[in-house]
Amino acid sequence: MTTHGGIKSWPHEDRPREKLLARGAGSLSSTELLAILLRTGAGGSTALDVARDLWQRHHQDWAQLTQASAQELARLPGIGPAKAATLMAACEIGRRLSLRPLCAEEPFRASRQVYEHLAARLTHLRKESFYCLLLDARNRYLREEKISEGSLTASLVHPREAFRCAVREAASAVIFAHNHPSGDPAPSAEDSQLTQRLWEAGKVLGIRVLDHVIVGDDRYYSFADEGAFPGG
Repeated sequence: MTTHGGIKSWPHEDRPREKLLARGAGSLSSTELLAILLRTGAGGSTALDVARDLWQRHHQDWAQLTQASAQELARLPGIGPAKAATLMAACEIGRRLSLRPLCAEEPFRASRQVYEHLAARLTHLRKESFYCLLLDARNRYLREEKISEGSLTASLVHPREAFRCAVREAASAVIFAHNHPSGDPAPSAEDSQLTQRLWEAGKVLGIRVLDHVIVGDDRYYSFADEGAFPGG
């Protein structure tokens, strides 16, 4: 390892940037990818040293790393605010690349569309977030609105708030969706009760409730698909 201006550089065989250019990004380990984002080390450590420590602190799990806040990352040895911002930006780019959003006026045909539309946004969140997707008379996607963000274990949703955007936008149908921070999308008793209340409220308002989708880690639960939906 050589030193230039007090900053230690990697031996040739441990230079992730050179390895990436020569062999492609797929040849790099997770720590090497992080080292490229960090660029430099600190306090006698190389960028690769800092990356290894960062990766170990988050149990070698990208999901845990993406959950960390900028403030949490900035406090780690060798990182600081600038590098934390770079890491957060890279994680957000990854999330956006994995999105498969419903396009305007795309018809709703299956619950998986809802999962793919929201999974990157909702998976691994520490709090429950509840969304309403608005559809027209032909079940074509109009837009969505975040209704609430709850605690670590529950999200309180009142039908009045849940349907406010649908009434305002004159939507003909809606689909509700929220995440489970535990990663297990199996519905709780509260989820089932809420679904019943929302379906009944939609019936009174003349707005069809097509489904309630719960997003977990790499899987989801659809009340409509499972035959547990009141209108099914």
